[in-house]
Amino acid sequence: MVLAIDVGNSSTTIGLFDERGHKTFHSVLGTDKGSTRDQCAVRLMDVFHLYRADISTVTGTVISSVVPPITSAMCSAVELLTGRRPILMGPGVKTGLNIRSEIHAQLGTDIVAFSVAAIAKYPSPLVVIDMGTAITMSLLRGNIYDGCIIMPGVRVSLEALSQEAAALPHIAIQPPDSILGRNTVDAMRSGVIYGNASMVDGMLDRIEDEIGGKLATVVATGAASPEVLHHCRHKIHYDADLLLDGLYLIYQKNTA
Repeated sequence: MVLAIDVGNSSTTIGLFDERGHKTFHSVLGTDKGSTRDQCAVRLMDVFHLYRADISTVTGTVISSVVPPITSAMCSAVELLTGRRPILMGPGVKTGLNIRSEIHAQLGTDIVAFSVAAIAKYPSPLVVIDMGTAITMSLLRGNIYDGCIIMPGVRVSLEALSQEAAALPHIAIQPPDSILGRNTVDAMRSGVIYGNASMVDGMLDRIEDEIGGKLATVVATGAASPEVLHHCRHKIHYDADLLLDGLYLIYQKNTA
């Protein structure tokens, strides 16, 4: 059994793969940047207990983390529980991805992981949209990572708006009845939902202009994706497991 863990700024995603590469569970927890080794270990044990899985069956672990304060604690927790040192995404890890970047180390390990899964699962040229703390749009052509766009995430933008404008409340992300709000809450919801959908559509159009042709696939992942992308005019496939699938593929590349 292979344990895959992605530590993101907002959430930590955990998946367990069996010997055939099928996920036995997919769990999402909030990321606590102050967690110690033992706190990480307790949370992992709780997840295994929740899904009635046996952590003693884990034969290997792969971890991606974009949160340096918790990376060491999570790695130590996994080694404590499984007796095996995890593969930590970073320099020296085989991915099969040809990254066109001035500084390879600046590309987030989460982006590398879901890119590896995307090129294995979908035809190219393709764009992967990740809607988490930030919105990223990555262009892939074959096994070449051609570049990235980074924008403020949906919830980050909404929270900033509510915090900086005293008269605007904190709201849930859900579509209003009309694009034109008749009250403050509906007006904000329209801006968040339709504004971000229009931004994604506009950037996809610009990417197609840049490459001089149509994209074969647009695939999205991330917690905020379904709420916004449902209202996009481009055809976008949602794949919640893309990042974990990429981590599993990378684990296989490095242990074959």
